Amino acid sequence: MNPPHPSNLSKMIAASRPWELLLGLMTYTAGASIHHFLGGSIDWINFWLGLGCTFLLQASGYMLKAYYDWLDPSQLYQVETTGRRVVLGMRTLLLQTVSILLTVGAVLTALLILRDALNLGALFILGLAFLLSILYAVPPTRLAYSGYGELVETFLTTALIPALAFSLQAGALHRLLAMLAFPLTSLYLAMLLVKDLREFGRNIKADKQDMLSRIGWQMGMKLHNLLILGAYLLFGIALVIGLPWNLTWPVLLSFPLGLFQVYQMIQISGGAPPRWRILQLVAVALPVISVYLLIIALWTN
Repeated sequence: MNPPHPSNLSKMIAASRPWELLLGLMTYTAGASIHHFLGGSIDWINFWLGLGCTFLLQASGYMLKAYYDWLDPSQLYQVETTGRRVVLGMRTLLLQTVSILLTVGAVLTALLILRDALNLGALFILGLAFLLSILYAVPPTRLAYSGYGELVETFLTTALIPALAFSLQAGALHRLLAMLAFPLTSLYLAMLLVKDLREFGRNIKADKQDMLSRIGWQMGMKLHNLLILGAYLLFGIALVIGLPWNLTWPVLLSFPLGLFQVYQMIQISGGAPPRWRILQLVAVALPVISVYLLIIALWTN
């Protein structure tokens, strides 16, 4: 008995990459929470408008990538008639959804402008985020498969999004953003390398160059371990140069989970069969738990 084909809805959800969207929502919340921690009051209208903008921008970028991941129309003659209709139908649905998301995002941006919430810095950050999302997904640049796509995605999620959230509240930036962004960047990039590792063979066959295929799987696994250990080292350095202890220690609670992830990767590099479900679960859980603990600390101290 053949397994049921996934519905269009499930394909759309997969194309939007919900875990990455969740982390975008969380880093945005962390950025606004820094303003609260520093003694500012949250403008909740600006908060929700900005959150909507970043969510729609992320989702549209991922769906545009998925749109171009589907077979190119010039190659559809190689696909049987039924498959051709499925491909064309899915591409059309993705493009229509992206158009709606970007339109709604433009309306939310206009509302922020009307509220005088988009100062020059916030406008620059939002414009840069939009530009990177397009360059990430759309030919001819299509940075997603340039070998640098993971860096672009990580920078967008862990640096630009929280910076925009803070700027919408405070009207400026603060060094606390950088202290927290650098270690979170390491954890997020490590998560993406695990994803690349699972899809390594498939991407090689499809001639899609991600970061792992550019640097090689052995170097990629070593880099993954260095990124995780480096993230907690960066938290320690941030503590030395001024990050409050009451923000540092909650995030360090996730360190044993990071060590377990490093242990798993060492086992795989030594020839053990990868337990993909556990490996991916921990890879996602590590940045999610770290950002969650950080948000709690920002609001309770």
